[in-house]
Amino acid sequence: MTSPGRTEHLVLPGVLTADQATRTVAGILAAQREDGAIPWFRGHHLDPWDHTEAAMALDAAGEHTAAERAYEWLARHQNDDGSWYAAYHDGQWDQVTDHGRETNFCAYLAVGVWHHHLATGDDAFLERMWPAVYAAIEFVLDLQQPGGQIGWKREADGTPVTDALLTGSSSIHHALRCALAIAETVEEPQPDWELATGALGHAIRSHPERFLDKSRYSMDWYYPILGGAVTGPEAKARLEAAWDDFVVPGLGVRCVLPNPWVTGGESCELALALWAMGESDRALEILQAIQHLRAEDGLYWTGYVFEGNKAIWPEELTTWTAGSLLLAVAALGGDEATTAVFGGERLPKGLEPDCCG
Repeated sequence: MTSPGRTEHLVLPGVLTADQATRTVAGILAAQREDGAIPWFRGHHLDPWDHTEAAMALDAAGEHTAAERAYEWLARHQNDDGSWYAAYHDGQWDQVTDHGRETNFCAYLAVGVWHHHLATGDDAFLERMWPAVYAAIEFVLDLQQPGGQIGWKREADGTPVTDALLTGSSSIHHALRCALAIAETVEEPQPDWELATGALGHAIRSHPERFLDKSRYSMDWYYPILGGAVTGPEAKARLEAAWDDFVVPGLGVRCVLPNPWVTGGESCELALALWAMGESDRALEILQAIQHLRAEDGLYWTGYVFEGNKAIWPEELTTWTAGSLLLAVAALGGDEATTAVFGGERLPKGLEPDCCG
């Protein structure tokens, strides 16, 4: 079990004590399989994005060996085209439950690998993981559209889905910047990636019509900020415009309008976005508000329906919800690797297109 000394930096008033942080980390570790895989919870499936999010939380808590095992799992299970499937059956990894290959799921490896390198200083790890990162990014960029946006996925039969999701593309924008940092560190410059990153950022900032309309979802509201494409006054204006629509005081953040359902993962991600904007006080308020989702074992319920019967729903304690909470706390607490990855000041920005089309 994680020792309290390794989680002292995860203490945050009204959110986590040292003992509570220790129990949350222990909950993720208990869900992790011996081979490194981190499913949503034991008996449920694994998807590559949430697996990576949980691994990053382990690094933020000082559990570097466990996090490395998680990344090695991804390297072993990568498809020949650089992708991963969208969902794997817990404990039976050859049993794929969703053969789609989602671009944002595949790109997120770069965020996790860069975070682990910053947390450990392990150059050998970065060199070992570079081929997997390179192949994943190439798979993703093969679905970039002329307008800069990234197609959502490839279907099970390989058919490309060229429709783009703003949340997914924003997450990919973050991943591309981390991938460029990795490429620079291993001395494998990727000028095409720089152009792709700049084009994607421009599309996110200036061309909402290039993405499917999912504006009812809170992730489409804050993810352009969390992914680093929208910053400064534009980020502030974006959050203020829909704050009252999505934020439920004292409870957290709605997942989708108009449903009376707040979710822990979206709340923690919004807190990370607020922190990145320099609004740590509001970020802390959001994290304090969702502590009603904390279970006795230190993990967090996915969400809560706050009207009608008022109930926890669904009744599942997910590693990625706990992971997002730990990452947000780590950012507010000044953890160097986490602040570098989500703050973005030191990440490459890519090359902005010459024209404004």
